[in-house]
Amino acid sequence: MNIRTTISPDFTVIAGPCSAESARQVMECAEKLSAMGVGILRAGVWKPRTRPGGFEGAGAPALEWLCQAREKTGMKLAVEVAGASHVEAALKAGIDILWIGARTSASPFAVEEIAQALKGNDIPVMVKNPINPDVNLWTGAIERIERAGISRISAIHRGFSDIQESVLRYAPQWEIPIELRRRMPSLPIFCDPSHMAGRRELVGTLAQMALDMNADGLFVEVHPDPEHALSDSRQQLTPDGFRAMVSSLEWRREIHDADVRNLAPSRNELDRLDAQLVELLARRMKIVQEIGEYKHLNNLAVLQSKRYQNVSDSVAKLASEKGISEKFVRSIFETIHAESIRCQLENNKTQS
Repeated sequence: MNIRTTISPDFTVIAGPCSAESARQVMECAEKLSAMGVGILRAGVWKPRTRPGGFEGAGAPALEWLCQAREKTGMKLAVEVAGASHVEAALKAGIDILWIGARTSASPFAVEEIAQALKGNDIPVMVKNPINPDVNLWTGAIERIERAGISRISAIHRGFSDIQESVLRYAPQWEIPIELRRRMPSLPIFCDPSHMAGRRELVGTLAQMALDMNADGLFVEVHPDPEHALSDSRQQLTPDGFRAMVSSLEWRREIHDADVRNLAPSRNELDRLDAQLVELLARRMKIVQEIGEYKHLNNLAVLQSKRYQNVSDSVAKLASEKGISEKFVRSIFETIHAESIRCQLENNKTQS
């Protein structure tokens, strides 16, 4: 099986262990992945852990293990950097690609430090989304790297922390990478299904979703013996599991003129309904302003929590009856309510 021909020659698959643990482990993984047609080996050298005491990477010695694997297989190498010292060590070792992790991309100070260390070195840099769902923070991290003179930048969508319980480790929240693509149409966006899943049996499902969402590539954790991995053992695939996962993916074809014609009636109806939704929202906000004026004149608090809870429960129940996700409808009304509060507060300020 050759990865390039199994999926698409334009689709890049980057794979390798969560952490480089030994020279033997790195070489074994590189040889097996290279035989499948994977051209880029990823491995963590410095591992920022949530709590102290866990395996925090082998450090600089692991760079030599990776270089030995490159010499034997011809694969390019990608490692994570979290500060200037990491950048300097990786550049000195001749690493081909750097990536910035989720914890690091959440800190403008850390990203700026990396950006300064990168100046004068136009090496490809991949930026993972911040661990919290903030598209502005993600965009800002990319812009900082871009301003350092890096021209080959891509993003990695690895999911977001979510207080809601889920079978997934990190929520995909596809709307955020979609917004990033809208803002930066030429930016390649990879998907890291391993971190999203948190469990190897779910990696394939998320990888397929990534293909369906037109991702430009996958960033997958593969370990020769994941059960004994020193970090993130549950989410790493074996080389055979990786092969099976890739083989199971279904590539979606490009949309053709005939598809556009066939979809036109439904899309036109959606456009009409969207216009109606905007009109309804405008009418609703006008009533909100009238209510806000009454509250202001009668010295009433803008936020009426009991009323909002009743509305939220009512629309959620109605959504369930209509076969629509309650969570989806609640999230819409949370946004509407937040805008209603903002408008009423702004109205109070102008009348005071």
